[in-house]
Amino acid sequence: MPTELSRGYRCVAALVRGLMWCVSVKDWRGAENLPEDGGFIAVSNHVTYADPLTFAHYLYNNGHPPRFLAKSPLFDLPVIGRILKIGDQIPVYRGTKFAKDAVRDGVAVLERGDIIAMFPEGTLTRDPNLWPMVARTGVARMALETGAPVVPVAQWGAHRLLARYGKIPRPCPRKRVTMVAGPPIDLDDFRGRAIDTEVLRGATDRIMATLTTMVEDIRGEGAPRHPYDMRAEGGDA
Repeated sequence: MPTELSRGYRCVAALVRGLMWCVSVKDWRGAENLPEDGGFIAVSNHVTYADPLTFAHYLYNNGHPPRFLAKSPLFDLPVIGRILKIGDQIPVYRGTKFAKDAVRDGVAVLERGDIIAMFPEGTLTRDPNLWPMVARTGVARMALETGAPVVPVAQWGAHRLLARYGKIPRPCPRKRVTMVAGPPIDLDDFRGRAIDTEVLRGATDRIMATLTTMVEDIRGEGAPRHPYDMRAEGGDA
């Protein structure tokens, strides 16, 4: 049974909705693909720091208040950190003994019938043309451990509000933001197997291939044949 939203969450949601109404034009599709019963993991591509706002706006307005897994340093920032805490979001302590706590907390959210929102890439895409890149395996692990459906929500346009790595938003004129939800991704052939590196990578690549195809449809152009891989550059993927 989904939990009742706290007053703090509702206040943050009202602020985000008002802000998004002022700065964006909604081009929303596919809400019928969002499951009506039980918790699920919603995943999206990640281009700009404005993405969590547009992603949350889409999910919340369609009746699915999300909880995000967010990097722990964000919770220490004066304004953003306060908003995240009030909004009942989940910190991720990467590279520490507390790293698994986020998975535990995320599983608890799913088991009570609420929604987890995640960016599988774990950071802004490094692809020079803003295509989805090779992702981390956290989403796949959570999905396979819990049996929760993974619902792809591709988006495009938030980078016009705030450029990748940008610090100054460009709210005027209002920017068209396209959000498209697809059917839950079929991961049945990975379920019931030992959750090893091969299974996690296979499930993760399928999730990202689905999102990439959806972004291609939105943009009306093809993505690179091989997605950008931070590991090839020595980055932490």
